[in-house]
Amino acid sequence: MANNILTKIGVFRIAPAIFNQHSRTTTSKHWIPKFKKLRAQKVLKVELPDSNEVVSEMTPEKMRQKMKERGILPPRPWMERPFYISATGGVFEAYVPPEGDGKASIVSTTRAKQTVQLLEKKSKSMMAIRKIKSFEEDFDRSIFVQRAQEMYIKAHECLANNDKRGLRLYVTEKAYPEFRHNSSMKTIRWKFIESLEPPTIVHARCTDVVSKENIFGQITVRFHTRQQLAVYDRFGRLIHGSEILAKDVLEYIVFEKHLSNLYGTWRIHDKIIPDWTAPKEPSKLTKIMPEPEPEIVKVETEAEQPAIADK
Repeated sequence: MANNILTKIGVFRIAPAIFNQHSRTTTSKHWIPKFKKLRAQKVLKVELPDSNEVVSEMTPEKMRQKMKERGILPPRPWMERPFYISATGGVFEAYVPPEGDGKASIVSTTRAKQTVQLLEKKSKSMMAIRKIKSFEEDFDRSIFVQRAQEMYIKAHECLANNDKRGLRLYVTEKAYPEFRHNSSMKTIRWKFIESLEPPTIVHARCTDVVSKENIFGQITVRFHTRQQLAVYDRFGRLIHGSEILAKDVLEYIVFEKHLSNLYGTWRIHDKIIPDWTAPKEPSKLTKIMPEPEPEIVKVETEAEQPAIADK
């Protein structure tokens, strides 16, 4: 066996060089021919634009031809930026609450005057509610105030539970930062106890934004309720309210809806604070006690004796 191997090696040595020459093949070429097309597509011939061409000297036909070659659309003379307005930026024709509302007795002259003034201002609100009914055929005042109270309670519960996503369902984009203002790193305990008076619609207005077809509706609801509120700071210290004492709260909440939007919903938009309301109690904020001022110690010095003149 070994002799046969040595014999073959000797034959190759004696054989001409044509039999010992290595085959010249490219290593980059794939041995499967069906990938030939894919190998060709690896290289793209791109026609680079001429950086020396002057666009201002081109004729409109030449510029149009160049833009067609490069697949560029011609510029428009205006800029279109689509945007969606889901809420207005404020309250239009805000309701002015009568002074002393919520404190005057039903049989008092003040309450009687308030009722007469409310009837006088009711014509515009009736027209606005009629406009709302043209968009919502099943709109009912008694059902709406019940839903408004439910939204009011759920919005405050979401704020107390720090549910940011749930809060967006009940408040507009304008009211959201006002709800969340100064509530970070604080613990809120809020509880709705009862309604002292049934919620009522005291004001309604409709207006158009940008175009005549884009209509928004706002309804102001009067809430007279009893609530409990306690706010704790990040150290667990009570800075506002109490979880034991309940207070009577009179509020005028504005609800808004994009009437032109088929899927629009009523949400809390703003809160009307009358001028005659008493100022709120300041919160007990946590502060650092100032360092005591250093006491100035007076050092008693011996009285200098007067100099005696020489005799």
